[in-house]
Order: sequence, then structure tokens, then C-alpha cells
Amino acid sequence: MNFYKIVAIELHQNTLALILYRQGSFSKTRLKALLLFPGRFGIMPGMKKFIFICLFMLTFLAAVYAQSPAEVIHSQQHNFILRPIAVGLSRPWGLAFLPDGGMLLTERTGSLLLIKNDKRYRVSGLPKAAVIGQGGLLDVALAPDYSSSSLIYLTFAEEENSLYGTAAARGQLTGTDSSRPKLQNVEIIYRVSPKSAGGLHFGSRLAFDRQGLLYISLGERGTMQRAQNPLDPGGSIVRINPNGSIPPDNPFAPGSSGAGKGAPEVWSYGTRNSQGMAMHPNTGEIWFHEHGPKGGDEVNIARKGANFGWPRTTYGINYNGTIISRQTTAPGITPPIIYWVPSIAPSGLAFYTGSRFKNWQGNAFVGALAGQHLRRLVLQGNTVRHQEVLLKDKIGRIRDVRTGPDGYIYLLTDANKGILYRLEPAD
Repeated sequence: MNFYKIVAIELHQNTLALILYRQGSFSKTRLKALLLFPGRFGIMPGMKKFIFICLFMLTFLAAVYAQSPAEVIHSQQHNFILRPIAVGLSRPWGLAFLPDGGMLLTERTGSLLLIKNDKRYRVSGLPKAAVIGQGGLLDVALAPDYSSSSLIYLTFAEEENSLYGTAAARGQLTGTDSSRPKLQNVEIIYRVSPKSAGGLHFGSRLAFDRQGLLYISLGERGTMQRAQNPLDPGGSIVRINPNGSIPPDNPFAPGSSGAGKGAPEVWSYGTRNSQGMAMHPNTGEIWFHEHGPKGGDEVNIARKGANFGWPRTTYGINYNGTIISRQTTAPGITPPIIYWVPSIAPSGLAFYTGSRFKNWQGNAFVGALAGQHLRRLVLQGNTVRHQEVLLKDKIGRIRDVRTGPDGYIYLLTDANKGILYRLEPAD
């Protein structure tokens, strides 16, 4: 989305001309230069007072333009507008909503931001994230009992002896009513073992189920065969208690019939790299999607002990065009709910449960990185009956999508200067 921003003033014989450009940010530097060094712009020193007046007018007119009507975007069920909430974000990755109306936003480059009352504050006290390739600070989620515990959960890439893996931590968020929010009593509750070299496929999303158990999606770190070894959590969905301990009903939990056949935390496996996960609002099951290679992105339901096939079965091929597997199904493999060829590169998953978009109730929304769109999935039970592509090539790569407690839909764009957007009904 483009916005008119006032970026320069030209003064000539007491005439003010406002030059409007379509660009993404307001150039304060040029205005300061105009004020401090008017001679460079051909302005006489006696006109400095007039410049102050012009700057005041500039602020006023910028506010007027900011209130100009937003573009109405048409879709099959609802017309909506796209409103930017925060700009200039450094590779934004995950989003969570606080009970007081604030938001927590992760930047993959290592920062956790508190966004509240149109201001943003950096949260201190974070565990150190290794920013390498696709790794860094990843997802954020509030504990189900956040109102009493103040606990939040984070996933991130962790380094040890030049090897890397996904880890999860939790801590108490304090100071949200001040300009110095802080994470305290931080503890690592889970870390992938073994770690490996390189910066590919860390996952990772967080989701709690109705029992309060925590699911973490993990990539296979670019070594595809890890996903077919349930003893290796790489390429799996893990399920743990909020403190990191193992639920006794996990498929490979100690004392279970599957003990010793898989890592105790593994709930399902055969997954390449999942960057979208959410609990279905009706069934309570955990849905997730995963990146295929060249083609073969999938949506799946994380079920106990399920093997989703990667790389034994896949609808995709290698990026160089070579065959990974000639099988798309096989005995013992759980087929996907839906798959995409060519790839859309899905990231972020949300079920719409709000009241502002009544015709979207119960729909699933998926962000697309390579596809550069928001995809709406109309569900009937566990079947996708219809798909609609929204915002195609309008805002770039969509990293995350969430339904807010206010009933709006929120999007994060994946860019060095990413944007947090809010979808609002225009009907």
C-alpha cells in the first residue's frame, strides 16, 4: 500500500510549495537540514521564522493526509481495508495479544517489542537468539494462565559450539505499564538435540491445546532424513507440559507402549519445516502447515504418533528439478488435509473466530511468503471446500496471520522494514 507523505518544502518568494511523493517513510532528516542549514536550499536567514510556520503547516497537512480514506479491497465475502499499525519492523515473525490491549511482536533479528497505545518498547531480559539464515527470535505465545502467571513463551535459534538448534524458553513479563518492559525468571524449557550446522529449517511455531499442553513445530534443519527418525525431534511436532516435562500420554513417553521407539517429546513426525500452527476452535485439535520443497506445501492435523511422510512421500521435487520420492502416499503415512503445487510457502495460520467478518466465521487463514498473498480456506469438517486468494502482490511476503481479540485480522510482512497490518471491514 502506498501513502502520500510530505517530504520536502521549497520556498520561493514567500510561496510554499508542498512536494508529495509516494514513499514509505517521512524524511525528518531533510526537514532538519532545511531548518539548520537554510542556505543550502537558497533560503535567506531572515526567512527562518517562516520556516517554523511552514513546518507547523507540514505537520498539520500530514495529519490530514493520514486521515484520507483508505483503499477498499474487494473479496468474495467481505470488503475490507488494510490499515498499517506499525512500520519499520526488522523481519517481524510472531505476534501475541495482551489482555490490556497491547501486543507482543518478535523480530527475527533478536528483539521482542511491546506495542501499546501507538508506541513501541523493547522488552529486555530475553534469551540470546542466534541470528543465522532462517534462524533468530521466532514465535511468541502467552501462557493460558497469563493473567495470573504473567508467563510468555518464545522459540528461537540457539547456538552451541558453532552448531544450532531450536529452543523454547519462558519467563514472566513485567513492566508492561511502563517504558521498560522486562522478561524475568527466564528458563529454557526445551532445546532440540542434536544441534547441527547451517541456517535452514528451524520451524517454529507455538500453540497450546485445551489441556494447556504446549506444541512446538520443529524443522528438520535441511537434513531431510531426520524427519523419518522419531528418535530425532528434528522434523516433528513436539508436545510438552508448560514446564518442559513430558506428558505421560505422549506416543513415546517413558512407560508407554512406544517407549524407546521415539523421543519422548515427539507427538508427530515426518514434517519438513512448519511455520504455521493453531488450535482448531471447534475440535481443539492442533492444525499446522509445512513448507514443501519445490511444490508440496501441506496442511495437516497433528495427531498422536502420526507420520506425515517427509521425505518418504511428497508432492514436491528438489529445487534443481530432481526427484525426491516418486510416492505421494504410502502405508503408515498420514495424508495431508490439502497440498499446494506450486508452492505458496505458507507461514502463519489462524482460524477466524471474531464477529467483525461474519461470513468468514470458522475459516482458516494462511500467509504466503513466495505466493505473496493471504489465503482463505473454507472448511467443512476437516475438508477444504473452497479457497480464496486475498491481497495478491499488494503487501509482499506475509510471515504471520492472527485473529485479534478485537475481531480484526492482523498480518506481519516479512521484510527488513516489515509492517504490522490490521484488516478492518469496509462493509
